[in-house]
Amino acid sequence: MTDKEKEVQSEEAPVDQKVLNDVESLREALSEEKEKAEKYLASWQRAQADFINFKKRTEQEKAENFRQANALLMSSLLPILDDLERALTNVSTKLAGFTWVEGIVLIHRKLQAILEGQGLERIETEGKDFDPNLHQAVLYENGEEGKIIEELQKGYMLHGRLLRPALVKVGKGSDKADNRCQSTAD
Repeated sequence: MTDKEKEVQSEEAPVDQKVLNDVESLREALSEEKEKAEKYLASWQRAQADFINFKKRTEQEKAENFRQANALLMSSLLPILDDLERALTNVSTKLAGFTWVEGIVLIHRKLQAILEGQGLERIETEGKDFDPNLHQAVLYENGEEGKIIEELQKGYMLHGRLLRPALVKVGKGSDKADNRCQSTAD
């Protein structure tokens, strides 16, 4: 090999080494940037999931607030419905034929239809078994034990949830059954 060839070869060697160093540094920089990009992507995905969860939670809270407001309004209208029903059951036969009484009957029906249209349901009571989740016993009388004898105030459910329990009179058993129990105990 001539001196010139050796010189060219020695000049090429540092260039090749330089290129290799540059390539290696570029690879390292690329891998660092890839790691950063993956971190940013993971952070963005978490933020997106958090936002979706936040959105769902606020929708649920909004719906629950609406249900509570609706329940509060219904609860405040129930005494008016009760008063109308009491008034209509106590109308004398002399007044029954008047048109204003018929108008009140229509108003009562309309109010009842509107409330039922919003999800209000009446709790059935008479002849049913007493259920402390739906009924509130205010009196006990002789009668079939555990059965509701009389409804004193109507109870209502709103969309399957108790709005107001029914006030009821519940049977405690008959006197004959009580006397038998006492005579057997003597």
